[in-house]
Amino acid sequence: MVKILEWIASFFKKEQKIEVVGEIKPTVSEPKKSFQIRSLWDFLQFNEHTQAYHLASVIRFDEWTTMDEIRRRIFDLFQVDYENERSLYPYLKTMVDIGLVETNNIGGKRKWRKKDLLIKIEKEEKEAEKEKEAVLEAKAEN
Repeated sequence: MVKILEWIASFFKKEQKIEVVGEIKPTVSEPKKSFQIRSLWDFLQFNEHTQAYHLASVIRFDEWTTMDEIRRRIFDLFQVDYENERSLYPYLKTMVDIGLVETNNIGGKRKWRKKDLLIKIEKEEKEAEKEKEAVLEAKAEN
């Protein structure tokens, strides 16, 4: 064990000199990459008029929401009142298990909120320019 430590320490005692001979200049220009930060929630699609759709619509990122508030918001937005009050819990549990929603159980009341899951989408400059041109053409047609 001591020999191993001495061997590792020997690497730190030696002075290593690094000389810069010259700069490497790329001969082929690499395409510039642009990136876009998007939320995973922008890409998720739930079937309309399902409990998962209702939950995803009423739970927000910025506040912890109780089940009473969730049911009230669902009724306000969709005019749907569930006969079995516990029918939303399995959907919430699944969303928590896969990491889309986080839960908080402080004070004896369980609360939920969406996790802000961000993804970075990289695009080469050529693709970004084509996308901008398509957007400009679509605006021109309207």
